[in-house]
Amino acid sequence: MKNYVKLVDFELKRFMKIYLALIGIVIISQIVGVIVESNQFMNLANGEMLDGSMNLAQFLETYWPLTMSRILFSRWFILPVGLSAAALIFYCFFIWYRDWFGKNTFIYRLLMLPTARINILLAKASAIFLMVLGLVSIQLILLPIENIIFQTIVPFDLRVDMTIREIVNGSGYYGYLQILLPTSIVQFFINYGIGFMTVFTLFTAILFERSYRIKGIIFGVAYCILALIIFLSPFIIEIFSEFGYFYPEELFIIEVILGIIVTGISIWVSHYLLNRKVTV
Repeated sequence: MKNYVKLVDFELKRFMKIYLALIGIVIISQIVGVIVESNQFMNLANGEMLDGSMNLAQFLETYWPLTMSRILFSRWFILPVGLSAAALIFYCFFIWYRDWFGKNTFIYRLLMLPTARINILLAKASAIFLMVLGLVSIQLILLPIENIIFQTIVPFDLRVDMTIREIVNGSGYYGYLQILLPTSIVQFFINYGIGFMTVFTLFTAILFERSYRIKGIIFGVAYCILALIIFLSPFIIEIFSEFGYFYPEELFIIEVILGIIVTGISIWVSHYLLNRKVTV
């Protein structure tokens, strides 16, 4: 356990500068976005009503009151969130390949550490998971601050106040905030459980490539496709059956079991490759 914790700390420190830059981009972009979008709406309202072409009721009927959920769909919010997601997906690959292609072959030192090699795998996955949770925590802190800024700029008559839960739910069914900030503990484990499964599946594909090189690319892609088919098999059965084959409760339980199976197989195969096949 001690070696595992040290490895997690080490992985976090190696990405910390880029990670802090991502956090800075998210904070600055979203706060600036709230200010800009709110002021643009107020300029529109003043322009329409001050020249006498519209009264308040006509303006609200035409343009609707401004809400935080509308601002969430602006580029100020979507782009930094998308950038962070893309950076973390890229890091799933970078966290392995930098050890092979850095200035020194650092993977050699990692593999020679007096600890079980499975700890290397788990530490890298844990580092990514902790960074995701860190970004989500930043978003939770930002939303109330952004809501206060929004209410300060836009008068009560021209806005609709929303609680944080309503803002998250108002991002649309299966919107990006509902994925990042699930409003129930069950949905949290579903969303992040699928994320964990995806990370371990990608790790397994990477280790296939590192173990078998050119052939490993084929093995890795085939493994990802197989894992996807296994996980989605109940939905595939539902599509090709003439009627609903599973009850919703049954489908949920089956998906949970399949997710655990795919994750377990990925960890086992990765462990085997690290111990028996990966070479420096």
